[in-house]
Amino acid sequence: MLKVRGILAAAVLAAILLAAGAGQAQSVAEGGWIKLFDGETLYGWTAFGDAGWEVKDGAIVCEKGNSGFLATNSEFADFELTAKIRVTGAGSGGFAVRAGLDGYAAETGGGAIKLPFRKDAEFKEIHVKAVGSSVEVTVDGKAAPVTVTRALGHVALQYQRYHGDKGQTKVEVSEVKLRPLGLTSLFNGTDLTGWSPIPDHKSVFSVLDGALNIKNGNGQIETAGTFKNFMLQIDIFSNGDHLNSGVFFRTPPGVFWKGYEFQVRNQWEGDDRTQAVDFGSGGLYGLCPSRKVVSSDREWYTMTSVVNGNHYAAWLNGYLVSDFYDTRPPVKDSDGKAGYVADAGTINLQGHDPTTDLSFKNINIQSYPEK
Repeated sequence: MLKVRGILAAAVLAAILLAAGAGQAQSVAEGGWIKLFDGETLYGWTAFGDAGWEVKDGAIVCEKGNSGFLATNSEFADFELTAKIRVTGAGSGGFAVRAGLDGYAAETGGGAIKLPFRKDAEFKEIHVKAVGSSVEVTVDGKAAPVTVTRALGHVALQYQRYHGDKGQTKVEVSEVKLRPLGLTSLFNGTDLTGWSPIPDHKSVFSVLDGALNIKNGNGQIETAGTFKNFMLQIDIFSNGDHLNSGVFFRTPPGVFWKGYEFQVRNQWEGDDRTQAVDFGSGGLYGLCPSRKVVSSDREWYTMTSVVNGNHYAAWLNGYLVSDFYDTRPPVKDSDGKAGYVADAGTINLQGHDPTTDLSFKNINIQSYPEK
């Protein structure tokens, strides 16, 4: 759950009435796109107020309660986003980006649009491109003015039933997709410039076919720089059955296997991918298992992760597989399995054992601004 004080459910976001438009040109797995709504559950979202959000027929639906909003647990900085929303009845629905959780989006620096009310709305498509202080919004291809002063925030939906309305207000959201923009490359695809192996370990690191390859026994290779809050995208290939590795973060420079770890292991029980073995790919090792292992061995897949404050989330091929708030007391030795690690650290890739044979490429990061 999001830990937020002083939330007024009836005064959250500026109203925006939307409806359906043209389909997304790229699939979620292409071009770095991730699904904020998986079409099945509200995993990765938190509701506030008395509005009754649920999933029906592949859409987020709200038609109960008086007012409230639904916000992503993750926050986003620079991105492109599309969403399809419909509002019918006598009330209103809302959509906001870079939203805070302490009042109207437009009054707290987030971006929201208000459109004329229609009783018989159709689905329309909203498109947002947010880069730095520039935030461009269109609805069905037509520009909609918006002012945003926040550099980072949540994506949020709002429900408001007008006084006297007899329960006919309905908000439906069939799609919310996002891809980060303005990422910086951490790997040049040619050599190991910018990366340092931890000495006195057995892993062998090299560049093969434009990818950073790790073989043999245990080891670790880390970034030269340190990072605290960020969005990271990385392509991964496991050249073997159920091989074990990990993407570590907030690790003190030069320290072996500390901080947190997003697991890399494509294994599940029987034929059920929802039963991850050893936390499964995309799971936060020791803390939050992958809810579904969507990646497979001997196939390239993309891991997108958000690390922000005490919140961590990971998508595999655009599907959210883990979402976790670390509410434990801080630890001094940066062991994320034992407690909360607050400090910046390196991002590093793990060699696990003698069977290790994994490759990583397209390693790109978007550092988040300080809150």
